[in-house]
Parts: sequence; C-alpha cells; structure tokens
Amino acid sequence: MNERLESLLRRYDELSGLIQDPDLVKDQKKYRDTMKEYSQLETIAGTQTEIEAVAAQLEDAKALIQNEKDPDMREMAREESRELETRLKDAEDRLKFLLIPKDPLDEKNIIMEIRAGTGGDEAALFASDLYRMYSRFAETKGWKFEIMSSNETELGGFKEIVFSISGSNVYENLRYESGVHRVQRVPATEASGRIHTSAVTVAVLPEADETEIDIRSEDLRIDVMRAGGPGGQCVNTTDSAVRITHIPTGLTVHCQDEKSQIKNKAKAMRILRARIYEMEEARAASERAEARRNQVGSGDRSERIRTYNFPQNRLTDHRINLTLYKLDLIMQGDVEELFDALKLSARKELLQTTASVTAAS
Repeated sequence: MNERLESLLRRYDELSGLIQDPDLVKDQKKYRDTMKEYSQLETIAGTQTEIEAVAAQLEDAKALIQNEKDPDMREMAREESRELETRLKDAEDRLKFLLIPKDPLDEKNIIMEIRAGTGGDEAALFASDLYRMYSRFAETKGWKFEIMSSNETELGGFKEIVFSISGSNVYENLRYESGVHRVQRVPATEASGRIHTSAVTVAVLPEADETEIDIRSEDLRIDVMRAGGPGGQCVNTTDSAVRITHIPTGLTVHCQDEKSQIKNKAKAMRILRARIYEMEEARAASERAEARRNQVGSGDRSERIRTYNFPQNRLTDHRINLTLYKLDLIMQGDVEELFDALKLSARKELLQTTASVTAAS
C-alpha cells in the first residue's frame, strides 16, 4: 500500500507541473484527461497531508502528557490526544479506500433493463415506479436519460423497459441495482385492501463503445416488422420495428419506439453491444459472473435483493441489512443514502480482500 501511495504522490507532483503548461489546453482531450487524473490524485494527496498534520499534532499532545506537571493541562492533553487519534484513524481509513484501484467500468455509461416478474399488472406498475425512481435520480445528478425500448401495459405499467443513462460515474452509482426487487403493497385494483407481493428484475449493463466490441454483420439476423402497442393495437403502419438476433450467442433485441427503422436499429445495436460486452466481462471475471447469476435470478418473488414495503413506508436492502423508513422519498428519487451505503459496503469488502491478499503474499 505504501509503494502505491508513493507512486501516486510522485504522479501528482508530475501532474502539478503539467497543468501549469499553457500549451496543454491546445489539446482539449489531453487537457480533460490530465485534469481528471489530477483531481483524483489531489484528493489522495490532500488526505495524506491531513494524516501527516494530525499525526504531528498527536505527537505534540503525547509529549505534553509526559512532560506537563500541571494535572489540568495533562488532562486537556489527554482529551485532545483521544480526539486526534479518532481523526487520524478516520483519515487513514479514508486513504485506504482511496488507494483501492478503481474499477475501470465505474466511469462507464449504462443500459438498464427493468422487467416485470411475478405479480402480473401490479409487477408491471411497479416496474414503471422503479423507472420513474431511477429517472428522477438521474435528473438530480445531471445525467442524460434515453428510453431505448419499452413494452407498456394498458394500465400504464411496463412489462419491460430498456433505457440508457450517461454521465459522470453512472455505473459506479447504479451497478448494485442488478437483481430482484420485491414490492409489498395494496394494488389500486384491490377492493378488499389485501397486500400483494410482486417482483421486478433489474439488470445494469455497462455500455460498450463500438471499438470495444466488434460485431460482424454476418453474425446478425435482422428482421423488420410493424410496431405493436398495448392490447395488440397498431402503433404505426410502416415496418419500422427492428429485431436483431446475434447468431453466435442467441441474444435477441427488439426495438420499436422510434418511427424510423434506422433509429430503432441503432438503439437495438447499442443494447446488443452492451449485452455482449457484459457477457465478455463476466467470462473474464468469474466472480462478477457469479454475482450476476445470484442477483438477477429468475424474477420469482422469493429471490430478492431488496424489499419495498409501502404500508410501512419501509425499504430493506437484504445484502447489507439496511432498512430505511422513507420509502415515499426514495420512490421520488431520493436514493443517495441507499446507493452510498451499497458503495461503502462494497469498498469495505474489497479492502478486506486486498488486505488478505497482501498478508498472504
């Protein structure tokens, strides 16, 4: 860990000189990349400076405890020493987290897929609620949001909706949403007031650039057809809907939301590329593949990562044993506390794994 810290601090000093070069702004891409790296390393350097300053104050306080003859002054020094030890530990813990290598996928944009599972119309309505929750959170972050494909029910729910989100560190914030989301509430159509349990599956796919996934045209079967709407009604009278099948993997993507066949094909290709990219990533990292299989499941209500209990205004994430009694606010997009807790838990687990590997080597 010390070697990595020293290496990063040397790089920070190097970048501190580079950003003073007026010629750097002439290459906008290089300028953005340099400033982004500098900003990340500045946080590490600042934390290390804080650690050194607090450690020096702690040494002074300890020296005062040993040398001071006035009992009141010694007691004040002891109290200060305890506070400084707490501050030092907090700063050291923050630095440990910062030194964990970032997952290169964290900065990627995503394609999110929400599908109604067990529960019929009520599951479809909750799929619509989740879509609204994520879209409102995206708005608060200033992210760009685009529907790729949807299959709406007559009651206004979604059997399936696929959409993209692009912006800063999107995958880092939303990657832990993959899984089965269980909802407990009284449906609007339930006259007796009985609570129903339904389930919705969510999949979060890091979006791949065209250069990252090479899809050969001969590996594709492309079918065009007329788009259909709720209840089988015709949305338009032209063959604008597109279904693309990737023959080697058997993956199929259907898009019909746009009136243009070209636009539907472009969206379908983005979704297909993301699904293939996710498969390749899973193959390369067996632990990610196992996590995805465990999380996404089949859509049955018994396989769940999270429960939304509307009568009790309660949300429970079963992976980290977190319960929040503000479900009404969460469904409006107030999910920062939940997402931060999931990221923190993952970082702690990664830190423990890193420490175990270091100790064993």
